[in-house]
Amino acid sequence: MYTFIRSFIIGFSGAMMPGSLLTYTVEKSLKIGPKAGPLVSLGHALLELVLVILLFIGVGQYLETPLAQMIIGFLGGAVLIFFGGSMIRDAAKGKLQIDMKSASAAKSGGIILGSMLVSASNPYFAVWWAAVGLGLMMEAYNLMGVAGVVLFYTGHILSDFSWYTLVSFIIGKTRKFINMKIYRIIIVVLGAVLIAFGAGFLVSSVKMLLGPVS
Repeated sequence: MYTFIRSFIIGFSGAMMPGSLLTYTVEKSLKIGPKAGPLVSLGHALLELVLVILLFIGVGQYLETPLAQMIIGFLGGAVLIFFGGSMIRDAAKGKLQIDMKSASAAKSGGIILGSMLVSASNPYFAVWWAAVGLGLMMEAYNLMGVAGVVLFYTGHILSDFSWYTLVSFIIGKTRKFINMKIYRIIIVVLGAVLIAFGAGFLVSSVKMLLGPVS
């Protein structure tokens, strides 16, 4: 139980921090309502399940290398900038819809895949799992074996489901009071935030590529 509770608390503290996945959750919640949170969390959890399996069989050490972090940073930055630019473009061209008809027609699979891409494009996601996540998982394994790893993973993903479901419920319920002009402004701001995150990742990768300045 200690392994589960600790994993939940650490995961919850990370989920609550502003980031690209929270931005993505807000944007999708405005489009399809409260169900966005569980769908985003599901995609995120599936990606983390793959990572847990990979880390468990010994890939974690490779994700900690400067080359891996640099590649993830470049690719991640490009993906985030693309997502942000697409959001701003759609807002500028008036392609955004918040009515319930368009929301009900949204494809759940697209949101799940999108959340996986947004998560994977964040270099800090891989770094956290290679450093913190790997250590927590191996400690859980040493204490309880495979059952400990299951408890660790369950506690971690439940923190994500709890937070993002709450966020999407609140935003999904209140989006009815947001007119299209305000909605477009919000999307533009969110798009700019994603671009800023992406630019930051690219800058960090460039610094790693150039090496320390003497």
